[in-house]
Formats: sequence, structure tokens, C-alpha cells
Amino acid sequence: MPARNSSRTYLRRFLERAAAEVGPGQVVLDAGAGRAQYRKLFAHAQYETADFLAVAGKKYRRPDYVCDLVAIPVPDARFDHVVCTQVLEHLPEPQRVVAELARVLKPGGTLWLSAPLFYAEHERPYDFFRYTRYGLERLLADAGFEVREIAWLEGYFGTLSYQARVLSHALPTARATYGGGVRGTALAGAARAARRVAPRVADLLAGLDERVKVTDAGLPKNHTVIARKPGSGPLQMNGV
Repeated sequence: MPARNSSRTYLRRFLERAAAEVGPGQVVLDAGAGRAQYRKLFAHAQYETADFLAVAGKKYRRPDYVCDLVAIPVPDARFDHVVCTQVLEHLPEPQRVVAELARVLKPGGTLWLSAPLFYAEHERPYDFFRYTRYGLERLLADAGFEVREIAWLEGYFGTLSYQARVLSHALPTARATYGGGVRGTALAGAARAARRVAPRVADLLAGLDERVKVTDAGLPKNHTVIARKPGSGPLQMNGV
């Protein structure tokens, strides 16, 4: 059985919300699309993808635009919506990329973005930053966006679930780590037991996070952002 991950559940809900705001035939860019796994959510729209295909071993679906996101080869104001999820941490020049996303959006267009605050290094060596809500606000405001909403993607139980998942393979189990001797042997044994239990704890916490989303304590694993490019346009956000 695959590991339970409430972050994926909430990210899909976020993108379902984005798709519901996209009118039939509107043009959507998935920036940093990877496998384009959310393509079906935007089947009613003109869905286009961009990625640079540079991470060794990563599975990609061939994008419409093979490019660095600092220079997307399209005219100004092509897209009604831009989706950019779990990509911002991999960009060495995020300011330039966010400005480029603003360029390719129509006036009144919407950016749907998510980025991590608490997550291990991944897709090395293309992993550069982590983002607080204030960092995201500043980054988007500097690019001219109006930030409509910044929220936790998952709740704190989701962050705890992730920590338990990391513990399951990262907690040291060598006697020497704990000083050796009788005490070191006992602590190493306790660490091995904790590693065996941790995946089940992680699954339980992820399930709890999907039922009870706590956002007033602890810290989020990721943030989501909805931002608008100023100007008149055809988009009408429902309650945003």
C-alpha cells in the first residue's frame, strides 16, 4: 500500500479549485509541469505546459515549451491562468520567473502557486529556496501581483506526518551514535523500534490531517497562493 500523503490530497483540491475558475476555452499554462499529472482537470480549457527537462531521473511528459521559466517563448498576455505548483524552490532566480509569469498573464489573469516551507532537499542540485508567507507576499508584490490569498496547503498534522516519514529512514540506529556501551545499545534499539513504527504513525497523522486541518499552531509544510495580475479582464473569481 502506498504511503499516505495529505499534501497530495490538498494540492489536488487546490488545483480542482483552480480548474473550476477556468472558463471553457480559456488558456492555461502549467509552469514547471513535470508529468503534467493535472492535465485532465483542465480538459475544458486550452492547457499548455512548460518545463526545462533538466533533472536527471525525473519523469517528464514532453511539454509544449521546453524552456527555462525566466524566458517562456510566448507573446505577452497569452494566458488567462498560470499554475505553478511545487516549482518555486527549484528556481535559482525566482524573482525573474515570477516577473515572467506576470508578463505572460493577461490583465486580470490569475496565478495559482504553491511552494514549500518545510521539506528536505530534493531534485538535487536544483533545490535552492524555502518560502515563508511573507517571502511569497514580497516576491509576488515586487512582480506587480495583487495577492488575494495565502494559506497553508496542509495542516500541522500533515507536517508531523512528513517528519515521522523522514524519521522512519533517517533516525540513526548505530550504537556508536549514542555513545556505545549499555546505554548506546538501549538507545540504538529504541531508535530501530521507532523507525519500524514511524511509517504507521505517518499514515495515521496524514489521515488525521485530511479530517482535521489545524492551521493555528505549528508550521505548514507548504503554502498556497492565489494572486491576480492587475487590470481589467474577463476573469471573475468566486469569493477570492
